Amino acid sequence: MKNLTGKVISTKMQKVATVLIEQFRKHPLYGKILKRNFKIHAVNKIGAETGDRVVITQTRPVAKTVNFIIKEIVGKKIQEEPVKVEKPVKEGKKEIKTKVRRKK
Repeated sequence: MKNLTGKVISTKMQKVATVLIEQFRKHPLYGKILKRNFKIHAVNKIGAETGDRVVITQTRPVAKTVNFIIKEIVGKKIQEEPVKVEKPVKEGKKEIKTKVRRKK
């Protein structure tokens, strides 16, 4: 059985969550570190929300695309307060000067 750690990116389905798995692998010949992302559908009985870090375990096929179940929540998403940005107020409009062209 596989155990994978990932981040919940969607909980729009009723009982299933989409988990994003990020893996870093080293290229066998060139040695460059490559980032591989893939999405897995997992049964969400625990109630994980979008942004949570979770551990998923491979199980028997539950549906056509669902072969994993969320085992535990490793970290909760931190709620950040929105920052208010005040825009500067302009105190009047500048006069636009245009040149008048005369016909010759």
